[in-house]
Amino acid sequence: MAQQSATVTRKIQPSLDQQRAAYAWQCVQGCNGDYTNLAKAAPALIMNNGLMQALAFYQSKGKPHHLALNKHIREWLKARFPKHFASDNYAEIMQGLFGCENPHFYQQATDEALALLRWIRQFAAAMAPE
Repeated sequence: MAQQSATVTRKIQPSLDQQRAAYAWQCVQGCNGDYTNLAKAAPALIMNNGLMQALAFYQSKGKPHHLALNKHIREWLKARFPKHFASDNYAEIMQGLFGCENPHFYQQATDEALALLRWIRQFAAAMAPE
């Protein structure tokens, strides 16, 4: 008797890096040169000053490209760490970053923001008009 092999069709989940890339691609659609320049400088700002300070800086500037990048980072952090953030608004994200009981969470959030920014800056640079 021939044994039938069952073909299992599974939906392959994208890797975390693929998810970051897909989100970053959405973020840079329609971006301008100011956004591109800001995205290129963002990792250095975060590494030198910290994630919260960078988010506070972008919020305080109030320019469209600062607010857009700030929002993109916050939305991603909310999606990645839903247990830590009630929403993606600025105050909730800041509260979640400094109010967490896990001392390693701030570093995890910073690492995640930097990983996202690697994709955003690549895509933004590629989309920039020459």
